[in-house]
Amino acid sequence: VVYEQEGVFIHSSCGKNDDQDSLIAGILRVIEKENEVVVDWRPLDETLDTSNILCAGKDSSSVVEWTQIPKEKCSRGADRPSSYEAEWDMVTTVSFKKKPHSNGDATTHANGESKWSFLFSLTDLKSIKQNKEGMGWSYLVFCLKDDVKLPALHFHRGDSKPLIKCLEKHVALNESPHDERVLVVKTQKSLSQSFENLFDEPSYGLLHKLKKDPYIVTMGKFSKVTNYIVGSLRSSDPSNQRRPPSEMADFFNDTIPGLKINQQEEPGFEVITRIDLGKQPEVSRREPVSAEEWAKNMDSEGRILDVDYIKRLIFKGGLCHTLRKEAWKFLLGYFPWNSTKEERANLQKSKTDEYFRMKLQWKSVSEEQEKRNSRLRDYRSLIEKDVNRTDRTNKFYEGEDNPGLILLHDILMTYCMYDFDLGYVQGMSDLLSPVLYVMENEVDAFWCFVSYMDQMHQNFEEQMQGMKTQLIQLSHLLRLLDSGFCSYLESQDSGYLYFCFRWLLIRFKREFSFQDILRLWEVMWTELPCQNFHLLLCCAILESEKQQIMDKHYGFNEILKHINELSMKIDVEYILCKAEAISMQMMNCKELPQTVSEILGIENSSVTPDSDTGEDESGAELSCPTSSLFQGISPPVVAANGTRDGAQQTAETQSLTPA
Repeated sequence: VVYEQEGVFIHSSCGKNDDQDSLIAGILRVIEKENEVVVDWRPLDETLDTSNILCAGKDSSSVVEWTQIPKEKCSRGADRPSSYEAEWDMVTTVSFKKKPHSNGDATTHANGESKWSFLFSLTDLKSIKQNKEGMGWSYLVFCLKDDVKLPALHFHRGDSKPLIKCLEKHVALNESPHDERVLVVKTQKSLSQSFENLFDEPSYGLLHKLKKDPYIVTMGKFSKVTNYIVGSLRSSDPSNQRRPPSEMADFFNDTIPGLKINQQEEPGFEVITRIDLGKQPEVSRREPVSAEEWAKNMDSEGRILDVDYIKRLIFKGGLCHTLRKEAWKFLLGYFPWNSTKEERANLQKSKTDEYFRMKLQWKSVSEEQEKRNSRLRDYRSLIEKDVNRTDRTNKFYEGEDNPGLILLHDILMTYCMYDFDLGYVQGMSDLLSPVLYVMENEVDAFWCFVSYMDQMHQNFEEQMQGMKTQLIQLSHLLRLLDSGFCSYLESQDSGYLYFCFRWLLIRFKREFSFQDILRLWEVMWTELPCQNFHLLLCCAILESEKQQIMDKHYGFNEILKHINELSMKIDVEYILCKAEAISMQMMNCKELPQTVSEILGIENSSVTPDSDTGEDESGAELSCPTSSLFQGISPPVVAANGTRDGAQQTAETQSLTPA
């Protein structure tokens, strides 16, 4: 408790200030918690019983009501385990509900006591209105970011200046240019690095939870928050059930600045909608690359003989698990493809020394030093929290005092020393976990993770440029693939594709089983058959679900819920086949729009009028049919429909030599 003041009253009945029954005496406190600062007011006669705290939330009509938390609900909440799901699912910020009553009196209970308790986080404070000096006792009115105004607090003992001084230590308050009585909270960039700044304050109310910590909402289950989303975006008036597409576009441009997803047909898209990509070709996959195949493609000194060939094999079938520990180091760029075995051994030795020098930096920081280093303290706090909830059902990380968890923690802390500007952002533990699982070695896992983060860095930067770019690129690809489906999504306020955010942020880590994600990542790391193949995987998943979404007329809420519930239900081999088939459609298209060509990193001899034919810097033509790309890889095993072709079983055991 950093501030406490008794004699702070709520006047429950205006115009009856002399009537003591209309005055509710209370205590106002400012409380510092681990990750936030809250303002708490409660009547003097109340204990710390949480049943007295008013329930937070907004109904779909945006009418504000006061409601009291039921006793049984409070007891359940107190017993809830401090798990990952429980944390994001709890209401940590409040929008108050005030039931209309005609006489203006406070809500009363059987014992006659009023129950007006409230608390809110300073992250939700928008402004403070205060009375001018010389006008009786001091009072304040707190206004939250959704424009909900809390009851005026009257300071009968002393004034409100000490409170303002206390609040200014945690938020920047500036006098409003329009009203000298109003102090406005100045928005500052967060140093928490936990995606709290993904959403700038929108022009109209968005649910508190999403604004406060969009990472947790996104990484958690959308189905648990979609009712909040719909309630805050839509009115209960039947004539106004949906906002105009242009308004929705403006809204999501506010929430993710720079994200410009078109909500209607524009001239720039007219060419795309008329392009016929033709029928999707049938695509098959092979068995994973075996240790024998890998060894055959290596010379006596340990060099890879044909890098392109081995990448094609991995793209078409992935790797057997015993190969991953070695092959991932090449795929991620830790080992150069043209290096010898001796050169790799020397590299590992020097990288081991470098790793432990960085690890020593944070290990040697004393408690006294850390007290004066808030960023390192914040990084450590986030890492410890995330490590304890990362893949705990996997045997490699399950149980207490698991050595895998210790390594996960130490590698992430050392990465903070490697890239202190970025430090640790929630979600990075999801990227490290499979890498450490495969490497089973702290140093190798660290440097592979560094290489992976080089690819993913923009996803986690404060401005989130990587996420903006990918969502925009995905909308271009999806519109080319199926403009009708795009139009349907837009008609349901879903054209901004926010439901794909989690897929892109951590590369489908929460959508597939742990073993499937190992297969998916190694295929993507080949960078075949084109760049941004992960966006085509998104297209493949969405196209697979299109029929159900459209046939059942899913709206905004149902689409979010449906996409979230796909987690752990997607067939990785089927989606890889489908994404490859989509890539073949686009690469073989003779009139591929320039925008799409640039996204996929290909150029066609015949392009739309807004693009030019060109060659890469080496002078080689970049476009080629996918069939020629994989020439020499003969044994297709899994068909695009997910079934196995029995006629080609014998091909599975054939060893392939470099084409």
